[in-house]
Amino acid sequence: MVNESKNNDEMFSKIKHPEDDGDFKVSGWGYRHQQCLILFFALTTAYSMRACMGVALVAMVDNNLPELTIDENHVANDSVFGQHIANITNDSLRDGFLHSLLFVPPYPQFKWSKKTQDIILSSFFWGYMLLQIPAGQLAYRYGARYLLTTALFTNSVLSFCFPWAAFYGGWVLTMIFRIVQGLTQACIIPGMHTMFGKWTPLEERGRLAGWAYGGQALGAVLGLPITGFVASSPLGWPGLFRFYGILTGIIGAVMLKFGVDSPAKHPKISSAERRYIEERLGNDNENKKNPIPWSSILTCPGMYAIIIAHIGQTWGQLTLYSEVPAFMDKVVGVNIKANGLLTALPFLCMWVTNFFFSWFTDMLIVKKILSVRNTRRLANSLGYFPAALGMIALAYLPKNIYIVETLLIIICSFSISAHVGFQINHIDISPNYSGTMMSISNFVSNLVGSCSPLVAAYFLTDVTNEFLWRKVFFVAAGLYFFTNVIYLIFATAERAEWDSTKKMSIDNELELMVKESKKQCNDGKV
Repeated sequence: MVNESKNNDEMFSKIKHPEDDGDFKVSGWGYRHQQCLILFFALTTAYSMRACMGVALVAMVDNNLPELTIDENHVANDSVFGQHIANITNDSLRDGFLHSLLFVPPYPQFKWSKKTQDIILSSFFWGYMLLQIPAGQLAYRYGARYLLTTALFTNSVLSFCFPWAAFYGGWVLTMIFRIVQGLTQACIIPGMHTMFGKWTPLEERGRLAGWAYGGQALGAVLGLPITGFVASSPLGWPGLFRFYGILTGIIGAVMLKFGVDSPAKHPKISSAERRYIEERLGNDNENKKNPIPWSSILTCPGMYAIIIAHIGQTWGQLTLYSEVPAFMDKVVGVNIKANGLLTALPFLCMWVTNFFFSWFTDMLIVKKILSVRNTRRLANSLGYFPAALGMIALAYLPKNIYIVETLLIIICSFSISAHVGFQINHIDISPNYSGTMMSISNFVSNLVGSCSPLVAAYFLTDVTNEFLWRKVFFVAAGLYFFTNVIYLIFATAERAEWDSTKKMSIDNELELMVKESKKQCNDGKV
């Protein structure tokens, strides 16, 4: 049995198709890898921009500042500046035009309470969840390429202008900018899932989609130390947002130039690679867009299992991304530069272990060691149960930086496994409507997840009190555990009958691939 599985695996890497002029090997680099690489860069940039806000606020806020007025003609207006006071003097104003644009120091700091900061953090997700479901439909109807390009370019402009919004518009305009950023970034995950439904064959789905979704972890790895270094450099915190504005614009241009919605629309893909992808996905005619089967999607038990699991992941990620930097600053006592570096290290380990889990789950499926359903359940459990135990331990361990850092590394290293659990389960059930399904689960999970910073603010009446932080970590641990139990009970990986006129299950697809490779081997084509 083991030898047969090994032979099957070897045949997958050598399949050739006679209608292609050149050699095609599954193990070689193809245009499906190129598309996933572009999506990886887009997601990395988006999550880097998102993750930096928690640390950026450490540089932007100083509640020990005296309440200054600039002069009798520049008194802070409560209706506009509300709860922020700029650390600006008359001498600073005389520096002229560059200073008014926040291009030269000293840069303003703000008197924003913890509650105001958490509202700013949450506001991103108010916009993010609002456009989720429309974004999934747009990606299905018109393709993901232009949707993703528009989202990236809009984020570029908003990020570059963000310092002016904070200084001249106070926390209110800052919140509005974050909401609009959330609206545009809402297009990214549904757009990616729509492209995965067109580009990722079953036996490579874990590696291709998992590789691209690794951008979530790498985004934090890059975002947190960049935030710390830039914010403490002569560029200050305004330079941080301008950096991300320029970077996001570059990625948007790459998406516009090289991104393609599907193999059928790619001008350079070989006929062999296109056939390899399309036959294994069983996609319908590219020119035929059937109505989205809303009733079938919303009555699918596997869909609800995914939604529940997604809620647990979103809440846990928000705790790690948004609250842990504040925890390290206020309780562990790490300064901003070290905060960025040390908070990023667990996410670096997460990104590395992502390659292992992606490969591991694909091998379980290809070698038929586990069914697709059990593989997804195992991957999700490896992501959630260690994270739940780690959160509980974090609440009780001594507040020693080395102990805390080790524990965060363990939590993050395992939690990435969920990317090849529930997070690609939509594609198993419905490659054609996976973007729409992702938009639904992402909407619901962020609707609930947006309460995470608000719940933290409710508990943390004293941000230096480690006993209050325990409540924050207990909530995250409980959700990790409960949501995974629900997923284990109700998860499915059977391809839905309403997805395709071919009505072919994933296990049948895999069986067909094995038979085809054996046939080609017997015919001497391999």
